[in-house]
Amino acid sequence: MKDTFVGFADEKTKKAFEKLKKGKGAEPNLYELLNRAFDDLKKDPSIGIKIPQKLWPKEYITKYKITNLWKYDLPNAWRLIYTIKADEIMIVAVVLEWFDHKKYERKFKY
Repeated sequence: MKDTFVGFADEKTKKAFEKLKKGKGAEPNLYELLNRAFDDLKKDPSIGIKIPQKLWPKEYITKYKITNLWKYDLPNAWRLIYTIKADEIMIVAVVLEWFDHKKYERKFKY
């Protein structure tokens, strides 16, 4: 059985996540929600909802060279967007970004 990890698409995303921990207002709560989601992804990276390719933002295709795209619904209408990378040794759920439902709808043109 392959080990599963959660990583970030880039340093900017990782720093944004770490900043939530000591943030203001609802940010520490969002940090905890994301941590719980990461635990779920480590158990089963395909736990989210697979996003059809025709809906993928071009930015993700060019910037991250994705071959799959997933959405994990968080409480309070937040969305976690990630892709899954795998090789013979491990599986990595790569966090691309997270946002509230309004920004999610704009990004995916709903």
